[in-house]
Amino acid sequence: MSEHDFEAIRGIPGALPQGEHVVWQGAPDAWRLACRAFHIRAVAAYFAVMLGYRAVVALMAGEAVSRVALQVVQVSPLAFVALGVLGGLALLYSRTTVYTITTRRLVVRFGLALPKAINLPFAQIESAAIKRQNSSCGELAVKLKSPNKVPFLQLWPNVRPWRLASPEPALMALRDVDAAAEALVRAMNAAGPITVSDAALRGRGLGSAHGAPTPEALVA
Repeated sequence: MSEHDFEAIRGIPGALPQGEHVVWQGAPDAWRLACRAFHIRAVAAYFAVMLGYRAVVALMAGEAVSRVALQVVQVSPLAFVALGVLGGLALLYSRTTVYTITTRRLVVRFGLALPKAINLPFAQIESAAIKRQNSSCGELAVKLKSPNKVPFLQLWPNVRPWRLASPEPALMALRDVDAAAEALVRAMNAAGPITVSDAALRGRGLGSAHGAPTPEALVA
């Protein structure tokens, strides 16, 4: 048995009310989560630069190539351990996180040692925004209506980066962010209007569609 065997529906801690049903479910991709939340590529680049710098300095000081290579080999395991820890954490988070969109709410189930679930009825959501990593992958963040608020550290890494004052829950590292966005828009349009913005990774501004947009307006 696992810690999630008690769930009536995967990703949802309790049974849904009558008439409410799941329209979409997903989870973070482990590698993309490692890159986006744990910055594994930046850490790898840091170790590569430090090892390269150490080797160059040693060679310029006149040390033998064989000795310099041995020093690099001796230090390299520390880098691999650090990268392994980050990659392992990303894998565990991806396996224990489930994003669910129903006809009435957004539910984020997450947590390693202590599983948690955050329940966001559509009435609490003010707007949504896509941030893409490429043509299909990305994250879908939602802005909550005041005074609704979620704790940034408790929800991390399922939260939009650097929004500390007003944390925005986010469906992170999705392989198909458009499918999640379309499901959210359709469900929220059925329940009421939503403001949606689409922010490409290469762009700096947010284009917005107000009122009750179609899924095509969201992903354009």
